[in-house]
Amino acid sequence: MRRSESIHDLVQSHRITAVIYAAAKLNLAEATGGEAKSVAELASLVSANESALRRLLIALTTLGICRQESLDRFAITDLGRQLDRDGDPSFKDWVIFEGEMLMRSWGGLLDSVRTGATAAQLRGDGDDRYAAAGVTPEWTRQFNAAMVSLTRSIVPKIIASHDFAPAHIVMDVGGGTGELIGGLLQHTPHLEGVAFDLVRCEAQARAHFEQLGIAGRGRFVAGNFFETIPRGADTILMKSILHNWKDDRCETILRNCRDALPASGTLIVIERIMPERVTAGPENRSCAMSDLNMLRGPGGRERTETEYRKLAASADFTFIGTKDIGIFSLIQFRKGEN
Repeated sequence: MRRSESIHDLVQSHRITAVIYAAAKLNLAEATGGEAKSVAELASLVSANESALRRLLIALTTLGICRQESLDRFAITDLGRQLDRDGDPSFKDWVIFEGEMLMRSWGGLLDSVRTGATAAQLRGDGDDRYAAAGVTPEWTRQFNAAMVSLTRSIVPKIIASHDFAPAHIVMDVGGGTGELIGGLLQHTPHLEGVAFDLVRCEAQARAHFEQLGIAGRGRFVAGNFFETIPRGADTILMKSILHNWKDDRCETILRNCRDALPASGTLIVIERIMPERVTAGPENRSCAMSDLNMLRGPGGRERTETEYRKLAASADFTFIGTKDIGIFSLIQFRKGEN
């Protein structure tokens, strides 16, 4: 029988993140490959101390990431394959982003709870974390890579949950390096697609479309969704955008989306939905932790369905409904006739 968790157990969760991060940075999943290897062989492959690596492998085994096949041989499990950059899905880039960027930010959570201010505001960097961090190429690279790893894992769920047959041109607003729109175009050959984001994402997005062989149907448009969103698409996608911002900023984004869409155009928002009343459990916990991440980071929040309905009404969208696609929900809005 599994013993119940105590506060002592919960407060040590940061150690789990550190263990998984170390495995990702050592490239353990790639080094292990498809068969068990000795600790000595793995230590040589990843340039680690043999005794220390064995202790890490034991810890990874308790998490289900490795499997100990004999006293001195370890293999990677299916779960551990998610640390392989070529895994399907792969969350390696998210693990590195969490370990190198987010863990440091969370160290100041107490200050954010006391003041209501983000980490950037407390440092005096202004209200927009993305503008402040955008001057740091390494942050931008790690952030984009982390977003790609999350997006890639849910593209099939988005396609399965929404009928894109009536659409002709789909625009991903805040589309980064084109992972979502690229995956959508690969699975729906009748569509044309646009990734709309800041100019710093353009080179990677264009290269990504070329790599996928969809450059003829996919293009990148640079711009700022707080200023204007280009017209031409009959369907707009936004994944993990609104939760970054306070309500007034969300209303600006949504009104710009509405102005860009034709009559009866569709807006699809991919976000977590905060339950109206939370309970103990991993699903509610994931949403609540993401909400605190928004408090500490960009200053936004995770919202309930009621709150999304209010946002829709504030921008003159009709709220159509939601569909569960794992940790996220697909939320559909419809633009009404003028």
